[in-house]
Amino acid sequence: MIRSLWLALVPWLAVGPLMAGEQDQLQMLVFHSDICPHCQAQEPFLDALEAAHDGLVVQHYEVRQVAEHRQLFRAVAAAHQESADSVPAIFVGGRAWVGDSGLIRRQITAHVEHCLEQGDCPDSTRTDQVFEPGERARDPVAFDLPLVGTIDLMVQPLTLSTALIAFVDGFNPCSLWVLTILLALVIHSGSRKRILIVGLTFLAVTASIYGLFITGVFGAMNLVAMSGWLYPVVAVFALTFALVNIKDYFWFQRGLSFTIDERHKPGIYRRMRDLIRSGRSVTALIGATVLMAAGIAFIELPCTAGFPVIWSGIVASHDVDWLHFTFLLGLYLLIYLAIELVIFFIALATLRVDRFEERHGRILKLIGGIIMLALAGVLLLAPELMHDIRGALGVFFGALLVTAVILFFHRILLPRLGLHLGDE
Repeated sequence: MIRSLWLALVPWLAVGPLMAGEQDQLQMLVFHSDICPHCQAQEPFLDALEAAHDGLVVQHYEVRQVAEHRQLFRAVAAAHQESADSVPAIFVGGRAWVGDSGLIRRQITAHVEHCLEQGDCPDSTRTDQVFEPGERARDPVAFDLPLVGTIDLMVQPLTLSTALIAFVDGFNPCSLWVLTILLALVIHSGSRKRILIVGLTFLAVTASIYGLFITGVFGAMNLVAMSGWLYPVVAVFALTFALVNIKDYFWFQRGLSFTIDERHKPGIYRRMRDLIRSGRSVTALIGATVLMAAGIAFIELPCTAGFPVIWSGIVASHDVDWLHFTFLLGLYLLIYLAIELVIFFIALATLRVDRFEERHGRILKLIGGIIMLALAGVLLLAPELMHDIRGALGVFFGALLVTAVILFFHRILLPRLGLHLGDE
C-alpha cells in the first residue's frame, strides 16, 4: 500500500517543484541513459539550445540507474501517448521526440522558438492530462494500417535498420551454399515428405542456434556500451569483415577468409548423404537432421557473424530493454529465413534446385562487404543517421549503388579494355 502510494506520487514530486517555481518558463524534460551514446551526442545540442533561449529550462533525468526517473518517464510518456521504451526522449510544449537526428533537432528548435514567442504551448510537465494526438511531434512518413494503427517510420528507424540488415544477411553465401547442397541431395530421394522433414528441421535448428548466438552478442554489446566504446568497437569489427569480404570477391578464399573451411566440407557432405539413407523412421530422420544442422551451424558462425555483431551493436546503442530486443530479434530471424524458405519451398514444389556457385558467392561477398564498410563509416562519423529513416535508407542504397558501380567496372568495362583484376 505504501509502495503504491509512493509510486503514484513520484511524478508529482519530481515535476511539481518545476511547475510551482517557474511557471512562466518553458520546461523541457529530457530522459536519457548513462550508456546511451546517442544521448551523449545530443547533450551539446541541448546545452546550446538552452543557452540561446533565456526562457527555456532543460531538466535531465537518467532512467537506467534511478527508479524514480523511470517512473516519471512512464508517466510523462503516457500523458503524451508515447511508449517509455527508448531514449533519448524529449518532452516540451506538449510534444514528444524520441531519438536523435538532424531532423529531430530542427523540429525541437522550431517548436521551442514557437512556444517562447507565442506562449500558447501546453505544459509538458503535466502528467494529469492527455495531449491530443495532433499535438505530438509528427513526421511526414506515416500511414495507417487496419487493426494495427498508425505506423510512423520516422520514429521507428531501429525496426527499419533491423529489416534492412536482416534482409542483406539472408543472402549469406555460406548458409545458401549449405542449404542448396542439402536440398540437392535430399531431392534425389524423390520423397517430398523427406524433403519437408529435413528442410524444415534444418532451418529451425540453424535459426535457433543463430538466434542464441545473436542474443549472446547483444549481451556482450551491452557490456561494451557501458564502457562508452560501443561504436568504435563495432566499427572496427565491421571494417574487418568488410575488407575481408571485399577481398574475397577479388581473391576468393586467399589468405584470411570468412567462409566454410575446405577441411569441413567432406564431413558436411557425409552427414548430408546419410540423411537420404532409406529405412529411417521419422523420429530418427529428425534426430539425425538436428545433429547435422547443429554441427553445421557452429561451423558457419565465423562466416555469418558479421551482420549480427553490427546489428547487435546498433540495437545496444538504442538502450532497448529485453522485451523490445526479443521483438527485433524475432523480426530479424523471420526476414533472415525468408530467402531460405523461398528456396526451400521452390525445391519442394519442383523437386529441383540450382546449385549455389562460387561466382554467386563472390558477388554476395562484395555486396555484404560494401554495406559493412558503409556501416563502419557511419558508426564512426555520423551514428545519428541510423536514427533517421532517410539516413538508414541512404546508407544501404548508397552502398548498393557503389557495389553496382564496382561490378560494372570489374565485370564489363575492364574486360572490354583487356584488363583483369583478381583471380576469377
